[in-house]
Amino acid sequence: MGESRTELLAWLNDLLQINYTKVEQCGTGGAYCQVMDSIFGDVPMARVKMNAKHEYEFIANFKILQNCFRHHKVEKPVPVDRLVKCKMQDNLEFLQWIKRFWDTNYGGNGYDPVARRRGAPTDTPATIAPLAPSRGSGGNLHAGGARAGGRTPITGHRSASTQPNEAVQNLQAQLREMNTHLEGLEKERDFYFAKLRDIEILVQQQLEVLTAEEKDDPVLRDIQKILYSTEDGFEVPDQAVDEEETF
Repeated sequence: MGESRTELLAWLNDLLQINYTKVEQCGTGGAYCQVMDSIFGDVPMARVKMNAKHEYEFIANFKILQNCFRHHKVEKPVPVDRLVKCKMQDNLEFLQWIKRFWDTNYGGNGYDPVARRRGAPTDTPATIAPLAPSRGSGGNLHAGGARAGGRTPITGHRSASTQPNEAVQNLQAQLREMNTHLEGLEKERDFYFAKLRDIEILVQQQLEVLTAEEKDDPVLRDIQKILYSTEDGFEVPDQAVDEEETF
């Protein structure tokens, strides 16, 4: 029989110096990543978002966890699609497995969780709602409104006047956060594209020099082939330029 929720949360909070009150909070993926970091010490905690609040952030955390499992040959499937929904039973079962794995593999060495995550905030909400609250069912409304006290009635004049404003504010906050995330991704894309472009130019120049000397370099040819290779769905249409010119 597995350990109880209370025991698991007490162990998790003590190990990671966090303040989780519900097993469902583990569905963000951050705590799972840091438990594995306490064992192996090589999880890129700077990339783990411990205060994740949206499903796309949860999924990013779980990708880091899966990479850790692959690197250390941990033969355990990670049911990401279920865990990110932040349901109690799914996360309880996975947390029980994580605890058993930790008991078996933790070396007893000192671990500073705050330093490893560089003091990053861990204020995951006690009631997780990875997607915007749905107005279609009373259960979802109750779950989404728990942060505001959980006592606002589903029906009545007051709920009609306050809930829409709160929903709009939540959506606006999510939109701002997603825009910030998108800007970061675009900067990262441009950074790596610029590096690839520099490599392409260097390879091209060197091949031109070798061609003039009637020489060749198979390694440079292979690099150039990789740079110019495409995948299904990413090819540039052959007639794209012609269509614009003949308009």
